[in-house]
Amino acid sequence: MKEERFQKAEFAAWLGIIGNIALAAIKGIIGMVANSKALIADAVHSASDVIGSFAVLIGLKAAQKPPDEDHPYGHGKAESIAAIIVSILLFIVGLEVGYSSLKSFFLPLEAPGMIAIYAAFGSIVVKEMLFRYKYSLGKKLNSQALIANAWEHRSDVYSSFAALVGIGGAILGGWLNSPFLLYLDPLAGLAVSILVLKMAYNIMKESIHNTLDRVIDRENAKELVESVERVEGVMKVNSLLARENGHYVIVDVKIGVQPDITVEAGHAIGKEVKMRLMSDYSHVHDVMVHVNPYNGQFPEQHTEIIQ
Repeated sequence: MKEERFQKAEFAAWLGIIGNIALAAIKGIIGMVANSKALIADAVHSASDVIGSFAVLIGLKAAQKPPDEDHPYGHGKAESIAAIIVSILLFIVGLEVGYSSLKSFFLPLEAPGMIAIYAAFGSIVVKEMLFRYKYSLGKKLNSQALIANAWEHRSDVYSSFAALVGIGGAILGGWLNSPFLLYLDPLAGLAVSILVLKMAYNIMKESIHNTLDRVIDRENAKELVESVERVEGVMKVNSLLARENGHYVIVDVKIGVQPDITVEAGHAIGKEVKMRLMSDYSHVHDVMVHVNPYNGQFPEQHTEIIQ
């Protein structure tokens, strides 16, 4: 299952790398030929996505490594770290695109060539397809890195759309001999930079949150509690904490058992709890069970789901 997950994620990462290299080259060349600042900025954005996809690929490979002495809980957070790297790259690109676009306002401007329109439109179609594919796969595989990479593609859709509007307006300005409309091309480049910076902030915020041992939501944790309660010998689930570690979850659970059973019997119940959770839920990577003597004096006490 883990190998299949990695193969699907790796294929998606390589698809993004190859697609971004092709788009960056095509948009860069056409941007220079057509003299479009917005399309050149969009090409730089696509080129940065290549680096981001490589970061995702490295993160996916690192997350595949089994637990070791220094990392007993595995390497799942490597994907979240890869997502943080992607957000930093996006932030740098956003600043660069914004700076380049601002400089263009103080330079002589010419209307870009019509071919730039076709390049921007083609980029929108390809990038939206890549976004939908990677986002869907990232949700299915619970991969923060793939989801971050998918949003990179969506940011390219926004930037290409902004470039399309700016290029179209600038071409119209050339036809109407309107110098004001010519500024729509670099203005679109500036809009692209703002969109990229916003995207970078959102990805970084989510990735850092995931890296800091975020626990799963109460509804999903409730399912785990109900599964433990069905194990024979468990009188009470005192508390349950399920923390995310990249694409998988590590569970800490305290259970109450009859106080007069042997240590061996209590251990067997705890072992069954661990096996049940790991077999019923593919995203549960490890379970730590603490066995307590059950105190029947307080049967109305609610299970503590730690969040």
